[in-house]
Amino acid sequence: MLIVEELHMLLLRPDGRVETSVSVNRLYGEVAAVLTDLALRGRIRLTEERHPIVEIASTEPTGHPVLDSTLDRIVHMRGKRLQSLIMRPKLDPLDVVVESLVVQGVLIRGERGFFGWGSARTPESDPAPELVLRARLAEVIAGTREATRADLSLLSILQNLGAAHAILREECAGASAKDLKARIEELVSGSTDASGAVVGDAVAAALNTAMAAAMMAAMTPAVVAATVS
Repeated sequence: MLIVEELHMLLLRPDGRVETSVSVNRLYGEVAAVLTDLALRGRIRLTEERHPIVEIASTEPTGHPVLDSTLDRIVHMRGKRLQSLIMRPKLDPLDVVVESLVVQGVLIRGERGFFGWGSARTPESDPAPELVLRARLAEVIAGTREATRADLSLLSILQNLGAAHAILREECAGASAKDLKARIEELVSGSTDASGAVVGDAVAAALNTAMAAAMMAAMTPAVVAATVS
């Protein structure tokens, strides 16, 4: 399963709505996740700059509808900075991610809100994939399982969204938000994969920085408005 698909499962409430704490910033997390998926499959690469630019490494289809639809959109945005792409609604993979999870039998399409307004709810049809995912992340946090790139990407994105502790409250075995943040930082900065390569690589670091900058940029107008009023 893709990183972006696993992230979406974690962000959903039992009723099929996105968790309130991340509803505003979901876009940044899911775009970052799908870009990570594309980078790990060699379709995009980042330049080595303070504010990296996303380059197209290959336009060869991956065979996965979520990734290929995103790749098609990015091709027309080549040369853009990573932070800019993370903030672009046009790159939001939500619809194709939901469709993919519905096809896999993980989600089902439910009812819309009151009077048929709002987006359709997509509650879980099969809870097993999320249960397995949460058990995996719990073991990674506890140090009893070696972290994969997907694990570290998920933990890092959740932390950047400010939602790691809220979403992984049971999986962090009573750790405080501060302690969980420190644990995630430790994992991302020092974990290695099966080949011995550092998992917290330049792509992950760049995505972390870009996500933080994107969220800060999004919050600034609200902060300024509150200060003025």
